[in-house]
Amino acid sequence: MTSLVLFSRNFIKHPRMLGSLIPSSRFLVNRLLDQVDWARADTIVEYGPGVGTFTGEILRRLKPGGSVMAIDTNRDFARYLSRTLRDDRLHVVEGSAAEAQQSLRERGLGRADYVISGIPYSTMDPVLRERILKTTHDVLQPDGSFLVYQFTRAVLPHLRQVFPHVDQEFEPRNIMPARLFYCRRNADRRLANGRRGPRSRARTASDR
Repeated sequence: MTSLVLFSRNFIKHPRMLGSLIPSSRFLVNRLLDQVDWARADTIVEYGPGVGTFTGEILRRLKPGGSVMAIDTNRDFARYLSRTLRDDRLHVVEGSAAEAQQSLRERGLGRADYVISGIPYSTMDPVLRERILKTTHDVLQPDGSFLVYQFTRAVLPHLRQVFPHVDQEFEPRNIMPARLFYCRRNADRRLANGRRGPRSRARTASDR
């Protein structure tokens, strides 16, 4: 079964879990991963890797001694990743992002330098969403970043409740056009890689 067929079948079965009928475009993948300082990225956690569109590119860019932990609640996706992405740096976890801290500990991994997530927070149970965001804050290094892509701004107020600074970007070259949120564990306006991120817009009614 091809990755596109597998992704489409699971979207039909679980549309609220995936949010899109097809995987992310290369434009979205590159735009988000350009925020990563690959020289210092030792541990990266990915929530909802699906068929590995981001995962494969993360592994391609990641240094030899790094680690990626990809967490997915979908058994089909977890098995597909384990079968198709054979890399000693990759740890595939069939489970919840809310248990990321325990999953890192069980695999002997420390705090994450980056957490990357495309799971649809707007359709998620509010209690679970709060647990995942709080867990994400806790598993990040003090200068770590949470990189999020969504199809609406609905998650923004929830991100702001947990992270002291959130930058925003928009990627139109994706089906559907994507909103990107770059969240940092500390309040420094610089991105973790030392570059300044996109200017954060003033809060408007559409952001709330």
